[in-house]
Amino acid sequence: MAEAASHHDVHGHDPSLQHHFDNPEQQFDSGKLGMWLFLATEVLLFGGLFVAYAVYRANHPEIFVYAHQFLDKRLGGINTLVLICSSLTMAWGVRAAQLGQQRLLKILLSLTILGGFIFMGIKYVEYKQKWEHGLLPGKHFTHKEGGHAAEKAPAPAAAAPAAAATPAPAGTAHAGAAAAQGAATPAAPAAAAAPAQASSGTLKLEPSLIKRAADGPAGLAPTTRAGAEHEAAPDKVWIFFGIYFLMTGLHAIHVLAGMTAIGWTLRKATLGAFGPTYFTPVDLVGLYWHLVDLIWIFLFPLLYLIH
Repeated sequence: MAEAASHHDVHGHDPSLQHHFDNPEQQFDSGKLGMWLFLATEVLLFGGLFVAYAVYRANHPEIFVYAHQFLDKRLGGINTLVLICSSLTMAWGVRAAQLGQQRLLKILLSLTILGGFIFMGIKYVEYKQKWEHGLLPGKHFTHKEGGHAAEKAPAPAAAAPAAAATPAPAGTAHAGAAAAQGAATPAAPAAAAAPAQASSGTLKLEPSLIKRAADGPAGLAPTTRAGAEHEAAPDKVWIFFGIYFLMTGLHAIHVLAGMTAIGWTLRKATLGAFGPTYFTPVDLVGLYWHLVDLIWIFLFPLLYLIH
């Protein structure tokens, strides 16, 4: 311990150098190795979720193809762009710390945190929409098919008024009765085939455009748009939203953790703690933020852009 202390004294009492390291290079390499090991555990965590996604997707493709239509691709795309831009500002911030550009470093870290707030705000809007429409996992799934595009059913057509009785010649009485009976005959099946209509104030649910697939991993059943108009929604649609909320919710927690870490580095940057000789925290926090962005780049197409 005495030798280590004397070694630090010779090198000018570097305040950023911890006592258990011999030099700044060793401290930087050790910190970076530790961060990479931590990121490996994060990859394993999300890797398990991706495996669960693959298993459910293979066994119930109709659920995923049907349910992803309730996700807003526009909002998901904006969030993807926001995170990509925040990765740029974070990487630029690391470079600014290496060059000792204190003012630019604080601006870039602030912009990165702002990107995180925008991402979380958009995610709140998405979650709010799912809550309002009952698109929730498990027993909380209360959405009814087509409820998002419900419209009032048209009022049943009024029956045609009976023709006024007119006197007919005696010779044509039997012919008129036969004609009336013949005209009424084809109308009966049509009336029987017509679906029962409720009152004009009831809601008409929009039918699913996706044909129900057979149970198991047999894939989607062949269908056409015309043939699928009367198909119901697939069973167990809540499975998709269970995976959706689990994966995006866990990712959102990591975004919040990253924003907290960036906020800490921003506070240290305002105190002038970083420069060309010491920028390790900025670099390590940047690695974590890039992983968070990368995970979302996988989540967006898997959940929002299903075909």
